[in-house]
Amino acid sequence: MNVGILGAGGIACEMAKTICRMEGTELYAVASRSLEKAEDFAGQYQIPKAYGSYEEMAEDLAVDLVYVATPHSHHYEHVKLCLEHGRNVLCEKAFMVNSIQAREMVRLAQEKGLLLAEAIWTRYMPSRTLIREAVDSGIIGEVTSLTANLGYVVKHKERLIRSSLGGGALLDLGVYPVNFALMVFGDDYEEVSADAVLSEEGVDLQNSITLKWKDGRMAVLHSNMQVLTDRRGVIYGDKGYIVVENINNCQSICAYDLDRRLLKEYEIPKQITGYEYEVEACKRAIEEGAAECKEMPHIHSVAVMELLDKVRRIVGITYACE
Repeated sequence: MNVGILGAGGIACEMAKTICRMEGTELYAVASRSLEKAEDFAGQYQIPKAYGSYEEMAEDLAVDLVYVATPHSHHYEHVKLCLEHGRNVLCEKAFMVNSIQAREMVRLAQEKGLLLAEAIWTRYMPSRTLIREAVDSGIIGEVTSLTANLGYVVKHKERLIRSSLGGGALLDLGVYPVNFALMVFGDDYEEVSADAVLSEEGVDLQNSITLKWKDGRMAVLHSNMQVLTDRRGVIYGDKGYIVVENINNCQSICAYDLDRRLLKEYEIPKQITGYEYEVEACKRAIEEGAAECKEMPHIHSVAVMELLDKVRRIVGITYACE
């Protein structure tokens, strides 16, 4: 499978490093708005093709999958460009800026018979199955609540402080606690409440989200772009609790009893970077002629965007790029 990378920023570098070490997948092309930047990127990762415009790469029939690695504000435009040129797409999270854009791109992909997948890597990792199996095993009894957080000191980054780029903690960091909660409890929550601290430009510096399910289960979620948090996800039951270290890229999963004694530690498989799982999922889906990856089907990508839309309405976040 030939992969083309659209965008040549930091996340694109991580994906390039990953694909270079994968079997059965070739890093075939890179596109940037600057040919010089594309050529520098191509030279760094031994990529055969370098394009100075996104459209040129989208027109290359040898590209089997395009990885869209541009800011949130441009996902809609760039995914649409690729789909309209007949390219399968793996789009970096957050999937789009809002659910309207998400539904439109899903419709276009299905209409074209092309793969469209969201690159929310935690949905594709083996740790997702391990967490699910641990909860379902009953090792911590009946589960009624969870907490999850993610925070980094990234308030200086241009793409995070600009409303015109879909900035703020919610789309960049908040998607991880949200996805963690929905993977454990499902997306059939009944109530959502939220609060946030907004910057002068109107993007959220930090936020808090509480989800409540019909049966009384609750998830309390936090993301913050001003501080470093412990990145933990904790799932609570009446016989103990499960601690997931680093919900962004799981490092360990441990179950404890009511006396806080370790009951079981679940082994995390070795990985290249963690990005390989989403690429492998896309390869399988393309070979099967599927329009979506079973690990993150369209209905779930849209559901996450709908939840983020609700949070934005509650706390008053609007983006200049909409």
